[in-house]
Amino acid sequence: MAAEAAESLPRRVGFVGAGRMAEAVAQGLIRAGKVEAQHVLASAPTDRNLCHFRALGCQTTHSNLEVLQGCSLVFFATKPHVLPAVLAEVAPVVTAEHILVSVAAGVSLSTLEELLPPTARVLRVSPNLPCVVQEGALVMARGRHAGSSEVELLRTLLEACGQCEEVPEAHVDVHTGLSGSGVAFVCAFSEALAEGAIKMGMPSGLAHRITAQTLLGTAKMLLQEGQHPAQLRTDVCTPGGTTIYGLHALERGGLRAAAMSAVEAATCRAKEISRK
Repeated sequence: MAAEAAESLPRRVGFVGAGRMAEAVAQGLIRAGKVEAQHVLASAPTDRNLCHFRALGCQTTHSNLEVLQGCSLVFFATKPHVLPAVLAEVAPVVTAEHILVSVAAGVSLSTLEELLPPTARVLRVSPNLPCVVQEGALVMARGRHAGSSEVELLRTLLEACGQCEEVPEAHVDVHTGLSGSGVAFVCAFSEALAEGAIKMGMPSGLAHRITAQTLLGTAKMLLQEGQHPAQLRTDVCTPGGTTIYGLHALERGGLRAAAMSAVEAATCRAKEISRK
């Protein structure tokens, strides 16, 4: 199945909307050799973001219709409140050949399908910013008329950007809260760790580099060894040692509850956007 999907990769890939997330996905696809830069066409109302696509070697336009007319696989990466108007604009030129992928947070598959022709093949993808360095965490959900071949094609492409998994649509908003917003949560934690070291006398640049490497190494261990975080935490923690004293301080500060609440709040906001 994966081999068949690889053989049928689209020659041209389009992006309607050229913001940071669109750029991240495009950059991942190009860097991994999934699509050639000159075969990527991006549209946006102004040149403010299109210049980044041109810097990658991509084609650009101010016409959304041109993207649909020139590409069979199209990513819609506009702001959520703009997307309905964009879909209404391009719907007349959508054909059975198109595979349409929305990366707009909070816009449901049912909303997408209502605004497009009845048999349009639609999928929803929730990426995150580390797609830029091909270490993203992405999930996708399929619409009523998207089958296994469309899912495998999209998975083959998006694995260039990081880890990609198919999930029920109900999990997409949770992913937005966990992984989309989670990048900012991890950065806040990283900053706090480094500042603790700075407080204790370590130079700022060194503290931030060591913190980032600590996060990277820990993530690799969790993924490669398949360990539950609690097991790895236990392995680091020795009786009466430095780590248990530090963990006690984190518990007093409410780190665990704060992190859970942050994911809950971001997920609820994603669901609010969906309802609107």
